[in-house]
Amino acid sequence: MSEPFSYREDPQVPPFDDADPVVVMDADCALCSWGARVIHGMDRSGAVRICPIQSPLGTGLMRHYGYRAENPDSWLFIEDGVAYSDMDALIQVGRTFGGWGRLASLLLILPRFLRKRVYGLVARNRYRLFGKGDMCAVPDPEFQKRLIG
Repeated sequence: MSEPFSYREDPQVPPFDDADPVVVMDADCALCSWGARVIHGMDRSGAVRICPIQSPLGTGLMRHYGYRAENPDSWLFIEDGVAYSDMDALIQVGRTFGGWGRLASLLLILPRFLRKRVYGLVARNRYRLFGKGDMCAVPDPEFQKRLIG
């Protein structure tokens, strides 16, 4: 794991306001678009911002953490400068929002290697299983306010 806020020193990552959590997701993936809408619904504070991987900021953050932005096989949840990916990101999002989101902690019963394997299988096949979508085309103006990049 990288040091908190390590991306601030990376010239590939455009400067951004990182005071609130940021989710970096594939805007072309229907499953990710659904996940972004779930996060929007769970985050009553409106603080969490959503960054498409296809944006300069999203691409820079993915590359900083060792992921391919052009064919992403993960997503990031960045909170207090610390990045979580894969199922660990799902678990951390659930912890952050509480309520029903805490159910994501049940994923911890799976050994880490199994969580990574299952996540990787779904991620590699996400377009075939769930199709493509356009997260940025969601007409909800409150959702649109969360998009950064």
